[in-house]
Amino acid sequence: MKNKVVVPLLGAALLIAAGLWWWHGHAPAASDAASAPGATAALVTLAQASRQDVPMVVRVNGSVVSLNSVDLRAQITNTVREVHVKEGQFVKEGQLLFTLDDRADQANLAKARAQQLRDEATLADLERQYKRSQELVAQNFIAKSAADATLSQYESQKAAVAADRAAVQAAQVALGYSTLRAPIAGRIGAVNIYPGSLVQTSTSLVTITQLDPIAVSFPVPEANLQDLLAAARAKTPVEAIVSGRKAPLSGTLDFVDNTVDPQIGTVRAKAVFANADQSLWPGQFVETHITVRTLAGATVIPVAALMMLADGESVFVIDAQRAAARRKVRSLHNFGATVAVEGIQPGETVVVEGKQNVRDGGTVRTETPAPRARTDDAGAGWLAPAGSSGAPDQEQA
Repeated sequence: MKNKVVVPLLGAALLIAAGLWWWHGHAPAASDAASAPGATAALVTLAQASRQDVPMVVRVNGSVVSLNSVDLRAQITNTVREVHVKEGQFVKEGQLLFTLDDRADQANLAKARAQQLRDEATLADLERQYKRSQELVAQNFIAKSAADATLSQYESQKAAVAADRAAVQAAQVALGYSTLRAPIAGRIGAVNIYPGSLVQTSTSLVTITQLDPIAVSFPVPEANLQDLLAAARAKTPVEAIVSGRKAPLSGTLDFVDNTVDPQIGTVRAKAVFANADQSLWPGQFVETHITVRTLAGATVIPVAALMMLADGESVFVIDAQRAAARRKVRSLHNFGATVAVEGIQPGETVVVEGKQNVRDGGTVRTETPAPRARTDDAGAGWLAPAGSSGAPDQEQA
């Protein structure tokens, strides 16, 4: 009975011994596994920080507005006698647009002038009487009181003549209301008045809109307010991107509003553009670009290198031993796929892709695919991956 138990136990022991012998012969040493290349290093893409001048360009949508627009109305109730313009016509300042029925005003003016002539004749007669009375008083033929009475009549008639002249001027002003002229140079809108139409002071005859020069109104974030005010004082150029045109239009920053809209946190600005070819039209939406400031010698990195963490913005910086260290930075201005930052020196290497696998103090490894060129929106420059031998106008994918 005892022999039957011992034989299975010896067989099991032999199997265990054989397994241990095979493991020690084929399993790698722990030190060898630890020293295998790339076993703990994270696979990342790197880029070097560079130094360059960064223009701070504000890109916002704006609307085209006219510098002058007049809604022409009659100042009296009258009938239109003649229309001198057509819809869509360009007019000069002072050009005749409408003529109203002026027969009544012409008659009133003639009546006022006739009254003035009559009173002026009476005034001349009283003047002669007064001079004659002065001579008679000097010769003691009449009393001085008689001469004083003549003087009083003479002064009263002078006042009447002055009133007549004012009445003539008033009649001329009323007659002037019968002709409507363009107060500004511009383009005529729709004309809904025809000869024979009765117009009142509330009737809009036509709208005249100035098209050259013209303005573009656009909002700017209040964070750029001080730079915007400095740009306005320097008459900084503003570009307008118009749909259908290859080249942008160039204007000048002319006005910054005196208040910031508290609801949306923007301030309204206005730029003036020459518009001889009518490329800009009132009410049209355009994209505006204005460089409010230039960061001279700024340090730039790919925007993909930034990490937004609870304690702020940071990046992973790689040293010569391929060790990663997390460093806090402050972004100054984004332009395209690049950002200007503080806290990084030009020439330092940062992690662009694969940041989620990097640990502070850990090591990294890279692969070097074929370099790929790209441009950014601001045209501020190019980036190359750390250690690459490509041209400086290429960026590691």
